[in-house]
Amino acid sequence: ATLSFLGLEAWRNSTLSGSMNLDGVTISSFFFIQLFISKNCGTRKSDIEGADSLWPSMSNRISDELGTRVMEDIKSEDSLSSHRHGDTLPYIHKVGAPPKQNLFYEIKDAVKETFFSDNPLGHFKDQTRSRKFVLGFQSLFPIFEWGKEYNLSKFKGDLISGLTIASLCIPQDIAYAKLANLPPQYGLYTSFVAPLVYAFMGSSRDIAIGPVAVVSLLLGSMLSDEIDPNSSHDYLRLAFTATFFAGITQLALGFLRLGFLIDFLSHAAIVGFMAGAAITIALQQLKGLLGITHFTKNTDIISVMRSVFHSAHHGWNWQTILIGVSFLTFLLIAKQIGKKKKYFWVAAIAPMTSVILSTFFVYITRADKNGVSIVRHIKKGVNPSSASEIFFSGKYLSSGIKIGVISGMIALTEAVAIGRTFASMKDYQLDGNREMVALGTMNVVGSLTSCYVATGSFSRSAVNYMAGCNTAVANIVMSIVVLLTLELITPLFKYTPNAVLASIIIAAVVGLIDIDAAILLWKIDKFDFVACIGAFFGVIFKSVEIGLLIAVAISFAKILLQVTRPRTAVLGKLPGTIVYRNILQYPKATQVPGILIVRVDSAVYFSNSNYVKERILRWLTDEDAARTENNLSRTQYLIVEMSPVTDIDTSGIHAFEELFKSLQKREVQLILANPGPIVMVKFQASNLTNLIGEDKIFLSVADAVATFGSKVEEP
Repeated sequence: ATLSFLGLEAWRNSTLSGSMNLDGVTISSFFFIQLFISKNCGTRKSDIEGADSLWPSMSNRISDELGTRVMEDIKSEDSLSSHRHGDTLPYIHKVGAPPKQNLFYEIKDAVKETFFSDNPLGHFKDQTRSRKFVLGFQSLFPIFEWGKEYNLSKFKGDLISGLTIASLCIPQDIAYAKLANLPPQYGLYTSFVAPLVYAFMGSSRDIAIGPVAVVSLLLGSMLSDEIDPNSSHDYLRLAFTATFFAGITQLALGFLRLGFLIDFLSHAAIVGFMAGAAITIALQQLKGLLGITHFTKNTDIISVMRSVFHSAHHGWNWQTILIGVSFLTFLLIAKQIGKKKKYFWVAAIAPMTSVILSTFFVYITRADKNGVSIVRHIKKGVNPSSASEIFFSGKYLSSGIKIGVISGMIALTEAVAIGRTFASMKDYQLDGNREMVALGTMNVVGSLTSCYVATGSFSRSAVNYMAGCNTAVANIVMSIVVLLTLELITPLFKYTPNAVLASIIIAAVVGLIDIDAAILLWKIDKFDFVACIGAFFGVIFKSVEIGLLIAVAISFAKILLQVTRPRTAVLGKLPGTIVYRNILQYPKATQVPGILIVRVDSAVYFSNSNYVKERILRWLTDEDAARTENNLSRTQYLIVEMSPVTDIDTSGIHAFEELFKSLQKREVQLILANPGPIVMVKFQASNLTNLIGEDKIFLSVADAVATFGSKVEEP
């Protein structure tokens, strides 16, 4: 009781002196303490008689004072008029600056944050030299890390997955090789070597490696612009050269930890590019699906459709159409059934089933004698070496580098996106830079062993995931099956009709058209939708390269627009709080008379510093005009909320100096709120803090308003 009495007396004095805010919770706490002590501490009656004698008068006195103080606070809170502009805060906080660092540590921290934010060398710390070697070897070849825990149970899942995706990839490989204008065996070569290399070096458990439709089309289109695929062996050599430099590009990005560069191709642009490429690929397959013998080499939709209709009267083959449309329908139905997880195998075996049935049908009916185009010869045996075929000099070297860089970046973007998708579904981390090293090594080795650019296939990876794969061993199983196919089965594909290969490609690329994603882009961000549509139309109306260029250009344009024209907002106070928010987002937020509060939502660099300064001054001009019209106090203080400003350069500093001088001429005081540590260091280094005044820099907008709100002169 004595403790309770003393506590209440001390609290009463501090409250009445104004050094402590009245708080209902605090009041309740003191009464609760008194009640708890009296009920639970077992005090004797004689111990509390003195306190009891004091309590009635004390409680009455406190009750009267509490009631008076509560009513005063409620009235003062409700009457936010021009007589009270500031917030009564118990303490005004000052902005701190981080400890100074020398130049070496500043550069070290910047490099670490930019290139090594994931701390890739952290697990090497405090390890012996031999242990560091083992860890380094396992980082380069992750199979030796997770392989220690590999068991028969995991192998069963990988075996089923590997066999399943092999049945899907073999017919696709033959078809995709033709899409790249290469002999069909090169698709099989690529699905033998590339998955084997990736299994040892990759970190994704679910991705299935091999040729893909978009990269095959891109490669075939760009190679054909340089060399005629039907008349020169140099076409094949240029394909190997492009594959080599695609791998070098991917390796360089991984080793230099520049993986963030692929993020410059926005998701919206990729959605449009993939959809456009899918339609272009499907249109290209009309040649095989309709049995057209003379077909345009252009990929734009106008040229393709003109070629299709011009050959309608004399170039279409009804038997080819019957075979192609029948199996395309079968594949699309199987794909629809395969969307249910328990029936995933239906979609997986449908392509191989189509190849077997159509080959048997053509063989027994000899439909090839009636104009049905067939694969004919597929070379038997494993990959021959192609190291001597690569152009390391000569007129095609520059073309090989250009094609390799472009196709390598597209392949890399697709593989990393697929890997991250399935990693998030299985809740494990994917190291993007390690993936780039694995993919780069895979393509460099592939270029030396008669392969062309390989990457992750979404359709095969989805089947791999649904089949229950556990590790990259599924890729090894698939690779072994492809090897056996090359050694034993390739002669059986002689009578496979090209119409079925065309239907397999069309069925595969339909999934690349994501209409729901495009609709979502329209709902969320119209600029993203423009990027999507621009890339889409660029691909289908011009070429894959132009579509890709448009996709990259629009992605960069969006970045430049956001950097050069950052958002700014006028802030107001939310009723009953000391929180300041955008008045457009919160219409009930009220502006403080005589004070304009502006927030800058971006770092301030040379590219946007003038815009930020001019936009703030324009806010001030518009606000003063509105206040003059309504007979309100003119703006006397301009508070710039700087918490979103993560960095500032010399141009930004200069812009704030000019802003300060412009405001002086208008008799407006510049006040800064909550600058970050980097910004504060640069303000101090440039003496901007002395120019503005350290007493004009606050930790929060509320502190600034509490200090200067009461100093606003009435109109």
